[in-house]
Amino acid sequence: WLDSEKDFEIIKWLTPIDYGPQQSDFLRRRQEGTGTWLLHTNEFNTWLNQKGQTLLCTGIPGAGKTILTAIVVNHLKNQYAGDLTIGIAYIYCNYRRQDEQEAEDLLLSLLKQFVQEQQHLPECVKDLYGRHNPKRTRPSLGEIEEALLSVATCLSRVFIVVDALDECNASDNGRNQFLSTVLDLQSKTGANIFTTSRINKDITKRFENALSLQIRAKEEDVECYLDGQMLLLQSDILDHDLRVKVKRDVVQAVDGMFLLAQLHMNTLKVQPTKGHIKEVLQHIGKGIDGLDSTYKQAMERIEDQGKPTRELANSILGWIIHAKRPLSTVELQHALAIRPHTKWLDADYLPSAHVLRSVCAGLVTVDEDSDIIRLVHYTTQQYLEKTWTSWFPNAQIDITNACVTYLLFDVFETGFCKSIEDFEARLQKNGLYDYVAENWGHHARTVLADERLILNLLESPSKLSAASQAGMAEDLYLDLGPLMPTKLTGVHVAAYFGLDWAIRGLLINSSDLAKEEVDSQDVEGRTPLSWAAQFGHEAVVKLLLDTGKVDIDREDYDGKTPLLWAASGGNEAIVKMMLETGKVNVNVKTKHGTTPL
Repeated sequence: WLDSEKDFEIIKWLTPIDYGPQQSDFLRRRQEGTGTWLLHTNEFNTWLNQKGQTLLCTGIPGAGKTILTAIVVNHLKNQYAGDLTIGIAYIYCNYRRQDEQEAEDLLLSLLKQFVQEQQHLPECVKDLYGRHNPKRTRPSLGEIEEALLSVATCLSRVFIVVDALDECNASDNGRNQFLSTVLDLQSKTGANIFTTSRINKDITKRFENALSLQIRAKEEDVECYLDGQMLLLQSDILDHDLRVKVKRDVVQAVDGMFLLAQLHMNTLKVQPTKGHIKEVLQHIGKGIDGLDSTYKQAMERIEDQGKPTRELANSILGWIIHAKRPLSTVELQHALAIRPHTKWLDADYLPSAHVLRSVCAGLVTVDEDSDIIRLVHYTTQQYLEKTWTSWFPNAQIDITNACVTYLLFDVFETGFCKSIEDFEARLQKNGLYDYVAENWGHHARTVLADERLILNLLESPSKLSAASQAGMAEDLYLDLGPLMPTKLTGVHVAAYFGLDWAIRGLLINSSDLAKEEVDSQDVEGRTPLSWAAQFGHEAVVKLLLDTGKVDIDREDYDGKTPLLWAASGGNEAIVKMMLETGKVNVNVKTKHGTTPL
């Protein structure tokens, strides 16, 4: 097996994404004895035993498709354990992680999984690393396809398992690119593809010649799950007759949705008497049409809690649905402990992981291996996205203010870290810092948050430089790394995030300083105008041009002007706005000879 540090460095460089913790978590959640029916179907065994077969498993939301996928992966891993000629790779698509599930990300994950089980790292992968790592660039789609084909050709069997294909990023043609590559790989190597999806006409059309199975929660599996869950109910109130009634009524209500069985049992487990259990059973939501009413009942249970517990639960749900990426338990604990107008984090307000799970009426769960806290299902997110203004209408404002409050804590007054050790220690000690530094401005762009609070951050050079180091340095300055001071000003940062009102506030508050900053250059010679132009923030571009203080043709140290950045970002409206000034040089060239065209 791979053993050199260099090999592991290359493997990690391919992609940091690891679906192993999710696989372990899904298997742990499976009720013992359920789901094995799939492994005994003719369709599955035809797929397993014949090269080049595809099996598409479709079903309604909550039917148990993901747990069945985990069972399939586990079956393959056990059946072919130790056989280095067999390649097995799997992907769990997730609506909340679409930014890390572009075609290139998914294909690199397949490549990583195929090669990390080998005794020696293939030369084609070493070549990819050697070609790109020194320049801090990433492989193109074509290069990844070429490496995948090279690796797969050396294997006797290739199995590719993809769960929730419908949740894969369909924008920018990402899902189609991924499928085209995988199907092309199948045609050239005889790879076997197993995938699950909600019923989706585009996906069904791509697999019209595939083996197919309809996934529904089997009655015997639901009964097995209920038997396990009823052991957790109070034995003194659950006599034989009531146990039979619970089982019968829930099985009838589920109508093929395992998720409903889980939600109903979460409700039943907290009822104090037989009468309360019977009352719940009388109004139990049935099938997919009953899902919204079941979620509403869960939210009403949250509302019935005491004020501190209710507010905590609503904050948890608000953070989870509005966060720009999935949050770890520690990150959410820090988020919930932030108090308005404070200068440090009071550890007495940190809720325990148990409390995070227990106050949300069964709507929240923690993936134990990855420590990510999430909603129990995609449909939970969909329901709360439709109804959150009824339950926690101020969530987005509260989150934005909390992010900025955290960045303004006294502990960050020391500013930019001058060593990797200090930088890593800062991130370690301040569990939410990485998230808020990277995302506070994205939250602020969508709501009317506390303007004075945000201006305090933008006018604090030390705290702004600390936040920029954690949130922007590695993303924006790939060649420089996090230890190179960015020289970003408040106007730069506001322009980057598209906060035109904040720039206006800076100009009013400290006109001399802000006017100097309006056209200042960062460590790579870039101005606020170039950042706004690149990211498509039209209101910021217009505001900066209207000041009359910016040089529209000011080049960065690579020779790129704001017009070039706007064109490279595909921001047509900004290009047009700049051309209409009549002051822009359309023939400018970078040091590499690139023009706006």
